[in-house]
Amino acid sequence: MPTSPQELVDLFNRVAPTGHNIVAKRMFGFPALFVNGNMASGLHGEDLMVRLSPEDRSNLLQEEGAHLFEPMPGRPMKEYVVLPKTKLSDEKALNHWMGKAISFAASLPPKEKKAPKGKG
Repeated sequence: MPTSPQELVDLFNRVAPTGHNIVAKRMFGFPALFVNGNMASGLHGEDLMVRLSPEDRSNLLQEEGAHLFEPMPGRPMKEYVVLPKTKLSDEKALNHWMGKAISFAASLPPKEKKAPKGKG
């Protein structure tokens, strides 16, 4: 998988909300945002995806160019929607969808940290 274009990474960093429960780290080798251990949004190649509630997901999927996120062909992650390319040039729309993603991830039960694997 090719890396994300630097301008997309810069855009993602610019619109990424901040807060004490929001953590930026990498997922699939790409920048991502997590809330209480739950992924809310991230990049994958040239795509920016957001994790949304069923209602918000349904609304976004009605927009041309939006589709379910598939990190591997035929393996969709049903809670995640790739934003249409037209939304990437509209920071107001990006802020809206990023806010929805952060809110949804915050509504999920916190992920517990996994215990380190022992050296067996």
